[in-house]
Amino acid sequence: MGEILERVERKGLRLVAADLRVIDEGVARRHYGEHEGKPFYEELVRFITRSPAVVAVLEGPPGAWQVLRTLMGETNPAEARPGTIRGDLAISLTENLVHGSDSEGSAGREIALFFPGLPAEEQRA
Repeated sequence: MGEILERVERKGLRLVAADLRVIDEGVARRHYGEHEGKPFYEELVRFITRSPAVVAVLEGPPGAWQVLRTLMGETNPAEARPGTIRGDLAISLTENLVHGSDSEGSAGREIALFFPGLPAEEQRA
């Protein structure tokens, strides 16, 4: 977790909020709601709820979510380029160490889910 956050900060993204927590099943199911009914949905829910996770909000220039997605690398670690988080550190498709919102809209939804008290102006970041 330290190396991942260090890479994110070195890239120039700013940590706005972070928390180490156990994600309960209800939150996990809402978080992965767009995957409900897909063959890997239950495995994602089991993985994210089985041990503590660091949830965080990052801030940066417009399109910061795209910067993070590039830094993370392809979802499948076998296809992720060396130098990316997944390319260097992950070995499993469903247990790939890091999640990042795939759009500004998803970021807003996920921030509200994990940090409902975060002021609205930071949610737009």
